[in-house]
Amino acid sequence: MKYIICIVLVAFAFTSCQQQKIGYVDNGTVINDYQEKKDLETRFQAKDDSFKKRADSISQAFQLEAQKTQNEAQRVARSNRKKAEELMVGLQQKQQILQQQMQFEQQQIQQSFQSEIDSLIIRVKDYVKDYGKTNGYTYILGTSDAASSVLYGTDENDLTQTILDALNAEYKEK
Repeated sequence: MKYIICIVLVAFAFTSCQQQKIGYVDNGTVINDYQEKKDLETRFQAKDDSFKKRADSISQAFQLEAQKTQNEAQRVARSNRKKAEELMVGLQQKQQILQQQMQFEQQQIQQSFQSEIDSLIIRVKDYVKDYGKTNGYTYILGTSDAASSVLYGTDENDLTQTILDALNAEYKEK
């Protein structure tokens, strides 16, 4: 019986003395310097620029139409005030519809961008998790300027550049 207790104590001593492999990653650097994110931002910036050009074009066309309608309403108001009011109400309704359409399109672009960013962050987290498992890490901590969970870490435990380089290399292969 004493022999079994000694073996258990020795086994416990050996397992408690094992070194845990811990690393950390600067989340902001990994995400912001990841080429896929940069490409995603560029693609959505192009969509946003295209949207703004279209919105400006629609706005200019509406302004011309509004000016014509206002001129017509002023001309008609002398003889038929009700008709002038109907013209102005129609113009206001059209303006509201156009504004709603533009807001909807802009929200769609923003939601699509956010959805893709969220997916990218999940892929990066999964990559870090797989990297940790593959390379024998017990923990890989995340830190950033906004939420600093690692107050100190040696440079050899900083996996930021290693993981960023691996992510970019994998992305380049796609």
